Amino acid sequence: METQLAKNFPLESKLGAVRVKFDDTTLRDGEQTAGVVFANKEKVRIAKLLDEIGIDQIEAGIPAMGGDERDVIEEIAHLGLKASVLGWNRANTADIQTTLDCGVDAIAISLATSDIHIDTKLKKDRPWVLATIRECVAFAKDKNPDIYISVNAEDASRTELGFLIEYAKTAKAEGADRIRFCDTIGLMEPFRTYEVVKHLREESGLEVEMHTHNDFGMAVANAIAGAHAGATWVNVTVGGLGERAGNAALEEVAMALKYIEGFETQMDTTRFREIGEYVMHAAGRQIPVWKSVIGTNMFAHESGIHADGVIKNPKTYEVFAPTEVGLERQIVIGKHSGSRSLELKFSEYGIEVTKEQASEMLPRVRQMAIELKRSLFDKELIYIYNDWKAEKTAAAK
Repeated sequence: METQLAKNFPLESKLGAVRVKFDDTTLRDGEQTAGVVFANKEKVRIAKLLDEIGIDQIEAGIPAMGGDERDVIEEIAHLGLKASVLGWNRANTADIQTTLDCGVDAIAISLATSDIHIDTKLKKDRPWVLATIRECVAFAKDKNPDIYISVNAEDASRTELGFLIEYAKTAKAEGADRIRFCDTIGLMEPFRTYEVVKHLREESGLEVEMHTHNDFGMAVANAIAGAHAGATWVNVTVGGLGERAGNAALEEVAMALKYIEGFETQMDTTRFREIGEYVMHAAGRQIPVWKSVIGTNMFAHESGIHADGVIKNPKTYEVFAPTEVGLERQIVIGKHSGSRSLELKFSEYGIEVTKEQASEMLPRVRQMAIELKRSLFDKELIYIYNDWKAEKTAAAK
């Protein structure tokens, strides 16, 4: 499908018929959010929910941590899910062997590629990085020729492009299936992302996965820019959980691809709110009411002009129907409401009021909302109606 926006503002590189696949890392990078710990039963439930909505690959965790972490990854790997199950590894053969022993069908081998990480964190050099990724990919393929391998370029956004391409080619030569482009500290912007990823994809010949962080609020935009440049995978988390400011949010990327790019994701988006609530509860967090796509304010209308428009035609102020992401539309009554909103709200209570009657009550509604500094509850609106009606009855006597 092609949206009106796409028709009005054609993009240089259309996604066309290419299918962007989703690798969800809620169970790994999402749990690395400061202060978040998932119980094993919660991890299993999250994996099942992700599978049910149609995620292509689930990054289940880090087997080398051992203990409960290894046990639950092995359990998830043997659930019989339709989704691929991936285990994350440092670039060493011991980690990789542990992950292979869990029975997953995909592995990620992560190694820093930027000079600042190589010099100060690893205290190695570029030849060591190339030799290490070569050894690790070859080891994994030797142990399991059918294993799917993602080589992660940590801090790819600060890696010299020529070396990043060399890293990708080295891994590909040993049998790697894709490279994960990691904007580890979230400092990319969409225009630069497009140019870098396009060059990486064309020169390396490897599939590219976007792993974007939200430090500057551009994780989703960068993920989509990468898709325009030829990336066929996006790494996401439910609700945007992740280290520091979080990762690209599953629900935001999916709905943006569908309604901005005109690209069908083949996921059951109607369960986005459901899975968001479960994951946030398990994480000890709440979904902010203003959260993009799955926040309740997405379809809450108070302003008189907006509410009137939505009542007449929801498409005036809603890009998609609330049911598409598991929400409901709300007409909220408060300081900015108009008489038409009052008419509609009272009709929900089985009370029919005329436009003139609603206009008479409107100043009382606004005054109470200002005094309370919030929108009004249903009972408070009924109180206003009863008081107004009582006054009208008394005046008529």
